[in-house]
Amino acid sequence: MIEAIWKGLALGIVLALSVGPIIFTIIKQSLTSGHKGGLSFVAGVWLSDLILVILSNVFTEWVTRLLEYKKLIGYGGSSFLIALGVYFFFFKKVHLKSTAAVHLDDFSVHDMLRTFASGFIINTLNPGVLAFWLGNATVLALTHTLKQRIIIFSTCLIINMGADVGKVMMAGKLRKRLTVHNLSIINKISGGILIAFGIALLYGVIFLEHRIR
Repeated sequence: MIEAIWKGLALGIVLALSVGPIIFTIIKQSLTSGHKGGLSFVAGVWLSDLILVILSNVFTEWVTRLLEYKKLIGYGGSSFLIALGVYFFFFKKVHLKSTAAVHLDDFSVHDMLRTFASGFIINTLNPGVLAFWLGNATVLALTHTLKQRIIIFSTCLIINMGADVGKVMMAGKLRKRLTVHNLSIINKISGGILIAFGIALLYGVIFLEHRIR
């Protein structure tokens, strides 16, 4: 259980530090619509993540029951995570977009629902998010029980939710610190964690293979 929590923490940190369209949209919503707008947006993102996690694990369970090549799936999934980490660490470029604050009008229930829907749609249609959840779910299904995976992904989602709330509350200060240099450092940290996580999962797959023999 402790190992599952640590892995969930690692995944949560990677997701929280990921530099993509979501973080910039969270800041934009928070600056232009206040805390209500920012929290409405991230609530949509959370629902999207939860659905993607469930679907990824259900799909993975179905695939791993049908296929006999679990070792190849494990190698492929681990390699994907390592390759993604290498991309973040060495190759991912940072681009900043200007975000201007506007006058905060009253934020109605209709506005909250509309912002919630936009967060859900943007996150769901992001191929990087789908690849993140599906890739991790596929590898973890080979070496972890359902209970362990529930702990891992629950911990990951809780960490990410806390980080999103922090981004909303500190949007103004956070925007000032989002320089190209700082974002490059964040990319390297995320990449390093992904590489370490991929290597750890690869070791787990190799250990599983030897145990089966």
